[in-house]
Amino acid sequence: MKNQIYPCLWFDGKAQEAAQFYCSIFKNSKITADNQTVVTFELNGKKFMGLNGGPEFKFNEAVSLVVDCETQEEIDHLWDKLTSEGGKEGNCGWLKDKFGVSWQIVPTVLPKLLSNPEKAKNVMEAFMKMKKFDIEKLINS
Repeated sequence: MKNQIYPCLWFDGKAQEAAQFYCSIFKNSKITADNQTVVTFELNGKKFMGLNGGPEFKFNEAVSLVVDCETQEEIDHLWDKLTSEGGKEGNCGWLKDKFGVSWQIVPTVLPKLLSNPEKAKNVMEAFMKMKKFDIEKLINS
């Protein structure tokens, strides 16, 4: 099947600004097309569309973008950039950026830790107290 599936993000007049912001944060990212209504862009090689749709709809946590991170440095970088300029920290690795888009910044080791019957309860208790994930604390919990 050759049909590509990708998200369209509805912005209130800030699609181009959002695309530029996201492309400045993620490697292997670029704006691929831009007009006054729609901007298409790639983040880490994945296609997105930004639509200047107006004020009718707002982002909420029902949909979030998940980023798997191998290292604490990756988590710290993305967390700091995405919460800058008015973004808001959430709990358990969730945040909202300055445009209201929800993100989950998740260490790749988390599923392995949660699948270990001897560690899962402690890991769960540890990450429930965190905003930004701390890989070392998760591993040592």
